[in-house]
Amino acid sequence: MKKLWSMLILAALLTTGLTACGGESSQETGSGTGVLAGFTAQDLEGNDVDDSIFDDYDVTMINVWGTFCGPCIQEMPDLGQLAEDYADEGLQIVGIVSDATDYEGGYPEETVELAKEIVEETGAGYLHLLPSQDLLNRVLSSIQVVPTTFFVDSEGNQLGGIVTGSKSYDDWTAILDQKLEEVNS
Repeated sequence: MKKLWSMLILAALLTTGLTACGGESSQETGSGTGVLAGFTAQDLEGNDVDDSIFDDYDVTMINVWGTFCGPCIQEMPDLGQLAEDYADEGLQIVGIVSDATDYEGGYPEETVELAKEIVEETGAGYLHLLPSQDLLNRVLSSIQVVPTTFFVDSEGNQLGGIVTGSKSYDDWTAILDQKLEEVNS
């Protein structure tokens, strides 16, 4: 059942008709009205989370992944290491588990448990969010592939375009250094 649901979620994402590969995103907006301004969700432990998670960071890397996605899981150890390495640089990483919801907006326990196991096994100890209605409407409805990564500032405004596909530690380092330089210049 979980595998079927994962495939249905992916199919829904693929049929949105939106393209978001490379280039600048049309979702960049002014202060406080960004793609993730004012969102609410829950983390993997069921704790309430909102856009205040961005307040203390110049840049937040949002990595959308799925429990069914080999490349997503493969890059997670590097993302876990990057989260530690950049903790004092004004940058954080947040994951969104794209397939951890059902058609009624609930969170299937088996998928949430699988996501927790993946996070633990890969050392990706940064914050991971479950797809709330806010995240489904604002982010996940326009994503066609996982992993997809984008960046937001301290107010939830998107910074530049998106990155699709998994990357190595060194590739991410170059991207993260550039994002931090852009916001700090």
